[in-house]
Order: sequence, then C-alpha cells, then structure tokens
Amino acid sequence: MRWSLRLGGYRGIEVSIHLTFLLLLAFLGVNTWLASGSVAAVLGGLGFILLVFACVLLHEFGHALTAARFGIRTRDIVLYPIGGVARLERMPEDPRQELWVALAGPAVNVVIAAVLLLWLVVSGALVPVDQLGWARGPFIERLMLINLFLVGFNLIPAFPMDGGRVLRALMALRMDYTRATQVAAGIGQALALVFGFVGLLWNPFLLFIAFFVWIGAAQEASMVMMKSSLGGIPLQRVMLRDFATLDADDQLLRAVQVTLGSSQRDFPVLEEGRLVGVLRQEDMLRSLHDTGPGARVREAMQTDFRTAHLGEMVEAVFQRLGECRCRTLPVTDVRDQVVGLVTMEHMGEFLRIQAALRR
Repeated sequence: MRWSLRLGGYRGIEVSIHLTFLLLLAFLGVNTWLASGSVAAVLGGLGFILLVFACVLLHEFGHALTAARFGIRTRDIVLYPIGGVARLERMPEDPRQELWVALAGPAVNVVIAAVLLLWLVVSGALVPVDQLGWARGPFIERLMLINLFLVGFNLIPAFPMDGGRVLRALMALRMDYTRATQVAAGIGQALALVFGFVGLLWNPFLLFIAFFVWIGAAQEASMVMMKSSLGGIPLQRVMLRDFATLDADDQLLRAVQVTLGSSQRDFPVLEEGRLVGVLRQEDMLRSLHDTGPGARVREAMQTDFRTAHLGEMVEAVFQRLGECRCRTLPVTDVRDQVVGLVTMEHMGEFLRIQAALRR
C-alpha cells in the first residue's frame, strides 16, 4: 500500500505501518516534552503508545488467523493512527463464521487484559482507577485498561467496528443477509447521529467517531447491495466483446496507436494466438518514458496476471477483480482463447444500469 512502511510478516500476512502513524508519534513526543521537559517521560510515553499498538496488531491477527481457518486469506494488516485494519479478501458467507471472525479480535484484547490483571494481582501492584492517568500510574495497569477500552469500543454495534459485524451475523441467522446488513447499517447510522449530537454538546472527538461510523455503515450496505445485484448473472452478459489485442512482438508505438483510437486502457497480449500477458496503461507509459516507442510489448507487459472464464458468474469475477487489485481481466473460453474483457469501469456501468432498472 502507498504511504506505508513494511514491518514484516507472519504466516504470509504482511504488516505495514502507515506514515501518518509516525506523525502521531512525533506529535505525542513533542507534547510530552513540552509538558514535562524530560527525555525519560518522552521515551516512556512513546513506549506506551507502541505497546498499545502492539495490542492492536494482535487484535487484527486475531481476525486474520481466524479467517484463515475458514479458508479466507488476509492481504495485509496496516496500522493507522486511529487503529489497525486487517484487509481480508472477503468476509465469510456463513453468518456463524463471520461471527467467529468478528469476535476473535476483541477476544484477543480480553485475553491480554486478563493476563495483565493476573500479573497486577499477584504482584500487588493494582491501584484504584482514580489514581491513573495517561502518563500516571502503573504501566501495566494502564495497558490493561486500554485493552478493555478496545474491547468496548470495537463491540459498538455499528460498522465498521467488529460489533457491527457481530450484529449483522446474529441477524443473518434469522433473515436474509442483505436485509440483515441494511438493518445493521441503519442501527449504526442511528448511533452515529447520537455520537454526533453528544459530540456537539460534550466532546468534539465524538464527532470524528460519528463521521467514521456513518461512512463505514454506508459503505458496508453499499457493498452488500452491489454483491446482491451481481448474484446469478452470467459473465457473458456483462463482458466487453469489442476489444483489441496486441502481439508480444509489437512495438509500443502500436499500443499507443490503439490506445488513442479507442477507450481501451489495458490489452491482452498474444503470442501465436496464446494469451501470454496483459499490457496495462501505466506500464506502457513507464516503458515509453524509459525505453521509447520502439520497445517491444513483451518488455512492458505483466506476465503474472489473472483471467476469468466464459462460464463463470459475475459475482465471482467481481470478487477476483478486488482480490488481485487489477483493473482488467481477460475472459477465455474452453480452448483458452480470449473472447472478452472484464473491467472495473464497465462493471460499474453495469451496476448503475441495474440500480436504474430496479428503481
């Protein structure tokens, strides 16, 4: 992901930190220095923040590893100043599986809080809560309370928090999945209005949470409605049939001419009639800049690409477009001949037409 620094990975799941997270550390460090003038206080404050986000990371791994048990891959985990995001390729279709995946993250924080509480009780270091502050009181007890806060916050029954997915999964056991999503999204947006009203009167930070919840609920409802609209539609009804191909030995000048003469941005590349690559517009432009229009298409094309099959349904292909984060998929028939293209832009047009027909 752009603007992110890779930290490492575990079980094939890459972990990155968004660059804005470094701004948060700098902001907190400067504020602590201005308030205390102590290097030890600054280091202690930054260390506490890093431990908090380590707990957030474990929370996201709870989601990711539970999803893996149901055969769902996690693309990556990204840490932002407001929390972490585990980007699953898809959510489970079985409500019971979604319930387990959604609860796994908060369950990790419960376990962390329980272990820390046990340590505090055994060591006799537990102090009254009213004696604690952001930078005051036992380090471990403050971390325990933060984990309990993460549990409570994430279980708010509103998208995009885990509680919204828990609510949707429970309702989907008794009603249609799309209807359950709409109801859960409506509850989330109602809570967002409450947060916004309370934020105006008491704490402006709640306005940010209200905006976050409102947008998350709307996006979740929109995604599920879109998936529902695509269900049961054969790919051959949607794919582009009027398209151009390139030969692997063509010069990039040929790709430029075809691009200027049509609205097509990406091209299947053939060699002796066999699909061997996809030339994306951005790769063409980069190669034009680096090597000029005389370079061969094979030098700029992507050889690691995915395809769709003529007999597939639109819903599965749309999901694949999202998984591979690509813009175009060549469509092949039983003889592996390219017979069409599927693009994100054309899919969007199809969805708008479907919405207009429903209205």
